Amino acid sequence: MRPRALDDFLKAAHVPFTAFQHAAAFTAQQEAAHSHVPGRSWAKTVICYAGDEPIAAVVPAHLLVDLEGLRALADTTTLRLASERELAELCPDCELGAVSPFTSAWSLRVFVDRSFVGEPEMVFSAGTHTDAIRMHYGDFCDLAHPIVGTIGVPNPRETPRVSAPKPATRPQSRPPSLGVLGSGRPLGV
Repeated sequence: MRPRALDDFLKAAHVPFTAFQHAAAFTAQQEAAHSHVPGRSWAKTVICYAGDEPIAAVVPAHLLVDLEGLRALADTTTLRLASERELAELCPDCELGAVSPFTSAWSLRVFVDRSFVGEPEMVFSAGTHTDAIRMHYGDFCDLAHPIVGTIGVPNPRETPRVSAPKPATRPQSRPPSLGVLGSGRPLGV
């Protein structure tokens, strides 16, 4: 069951949102696929530490967080991913790996990838591996006051999907008995 605090927070902010369930998924790409949402619209939240400060990085499902780019944007000398223990402390109502930008027990600085700018909506985990929230990107910005930058990079382990080339087509040949020899005479008659 998704954290009640998330619903309470969004309702108190008078922000329109849609909560829905999907089949259990354990990666952002799987969540997007199960929800029939393009990966570019699924907001994956990654909790990091900029020095001693916990922060949230939000990137599309198909991208990874560029830790060096995020470090520069956060204006910090050190940046690291949060440990599982730290995630449990920061987001006690969430299942491990199902963090949303709004499920932290603390108010975090939020950094969002530039690719979301101009998108009409975004979808993100609602604290479980089966619950999600859909909202307008503008409403997300009003609530999170994100710092926008280029913090997403392609996953080098994923190969881009390219359509297989179509096999060369040859004109269908006629059966030998109906073929034509260079002289124009029918064969096999």
